[in-house]
Amino acid sequence: MQITSRTKHLNYWITVALGVGIGIVYLIGFAAGGKPLLGLGALAVMVVFTGTLVLIGRRSETVRGLLDHRDERISAIDLRATAVTALAMIAAILVGFVVSIARGGSGWPYDMIGFVGGLAYVAAVIFFRARG
Repeated sequence: MQITSRTKHLNYWITVALGVGIGIVYLIGFAAGGKPLLGLGALAVMVVFTGTLVLIGRRSETVRGLLDHRDERISAIDLRATAVTALAMIAAILVGFVVSIARGGSGWPYDMIGFVGGLAYVAAVIFFRARG
């Protein structure tokens, strides 16, 4: 029981730290771009989102499962949802690339995002194939 309690407590703080940390990165980025008020807004959105996620996670088995990945069924749902998200993002990148090229542009930044995504996919296939 102690390990389960410790794991839940650790996951709680990791979620909070990551959400607030991303908000701080947004604040720094906006401030560096000369828009500190937008940065404060982005930080506020991340703090509210993180707080909401943590509060909902206390009552929702699904949210709790997505945070700690101990439930195989919810982990499988998460994996399928991630795959659907990846397909939607790949389609958006390809459409953006084609539209950019059709307008006489270079395809930037869609070409670089597509390259990095493709490289990550190939590396992941090689890694998981070698492991399994």
